[in-house]
Amino acid sequence: MEAPPSTSPTSPPPLPPPPSSSSSSSSSYTLFITIMSKRRTWVFLFVLVYAILLASLWNSLKSILSWYKHQAQPSSSGWPALYASVLLGAVFGLLSMVAALAVAVPATLVTWITVVVLLAFFGKPKRTLVLEGRKITREIVGFVFKILLKEGNLVAAVCAVLGYFALIRKNSGE
Repeated sequence: MEAPPSTSPTSPPPLPPPPSSSSSSSSSYTLFITIMSKRRTWVFLFVLVYAILLASLWNSLKSILSWYKHQAQPSSSGWPALYASVLLGAVFGLLSMVAALAVAVPATLVTWITVVVLLAFFGKPKRTLVLEGRKITREIVGFVFKILLKEGNLVAAVCAVLGYFALIRKNSGE
């Protein structure tokens, strides 16, 4: 009887069997799993999504600034700068929340899996494990949501204040 082949700690786990038995779909499935298991792929996807978000928000930023140019007069009271800076802060706060969410989701999943596996190792029955898993999921999602809101609001406030002073300085310099 042969011993099973040993796997080193750095090698990926064995691939699950493909969903169909045809050779073309089997090779494409294996290729897909191999590509998605690379860290570079996930970094590329994160950068791609972030770039798409920046590109989509670029037009809204340009429209906010063009609106400000049309509204701001050298003798204006500063209200247009306040409106524009609040809008700029909101855009950047939303963007930072989406970026933080992209990082938080995998970390949250790893934390949740770790806690559920530890509970299973301590001999919890399946029914209790499911109930505890749901409770833990609610707690983790609530905690992550609170942190995302705090960080997004902080970024929005900082961007709004900096944007206000930058727009006022630009308006007074012209």
